[in-house]
Amino acid sequence: MSGHSKFANIKHKKEKNDAAKGKIFTILGREIAVAVKEGGPDPNNNFKLATVIAKAKSNNMPNDTIERGIKKAAGDVGNVNYEYITYEGYGPNGIAIIVDTLTDNKNRTAANVRSAFTKGQGNIGTPGCVSFMFDKKGQIIIDREECDMEFDDLMMVALDAGADDISEEEDSYEVLTDPDALETVRKGLEEAGVPMVSAEVTMLPQNYVTLTDETAVKNLNRILDILDDDDDVQNVYHNWDE
Repeated sequence: MSGHSKFANIKHKKEKNDAAKGKIFTILGREIAVAVKEGGPDPNNNFKLATVIAKAKSNNMPNDTIERGIKKAAGDVGNVNYEYITYEGYGPNGIAIIVDTLTDNKNRTAANVRSAFTKGQGNIGTPGCVSFMFDKKGQIIIDREECDMEFDDLMMVALDAGADDISEEEDSYEVLTDPDALETVRKGLEEAGVPMVSAEVTMLPQNYVTLTDETAVKNLNRILDILDDDDDVQNVYHNWDE
């Protein structure tokens, strides 16, 4: 996450995803399966599933792939044994890191996450040790070049749909919502013809930390790269100002 250009970071992540679509689709497939197990196969009556579908679409997952995943999960509910586990810890120079995982083997995942921190000179902390430094928000990113609306008009559409705030970035607009209002706001923007780069619940740092030591930067990047390559890892949040 960057304190300056959120869209640049989103593009960077999408490029990495495009280079490993098999991984991101596998991750999304797991999320769909868990959402269906918890709330059923109808996204109109299952907010969690609707949110995962929106996330899948923002990652260019084909509609037929999404539908197949829902149908498969609906017919295989008893065999879905994934669970969400969140880890918190510190990278070099006290950088706060939150790692969301979805796993069918928590011992494997715990060992892999701990190894990633250790290899980058960081350490796992106790639950809650860094999450208080973040705010849980629904976040929608809009590419300024793709959006034909003037900012004032876009702001009115977003606020009317239930958004908490909207801001202008260098190359994008950022819409923030209550996590529970994300899907409603996303639908409102979609109906207004607003193209969205991403729409997801995220953890936003209250403050960012700058690293000037090259070794610390190298070690932090090592932690993030190892976590990014782990199929059990869903999301990684940190307060490093890249």
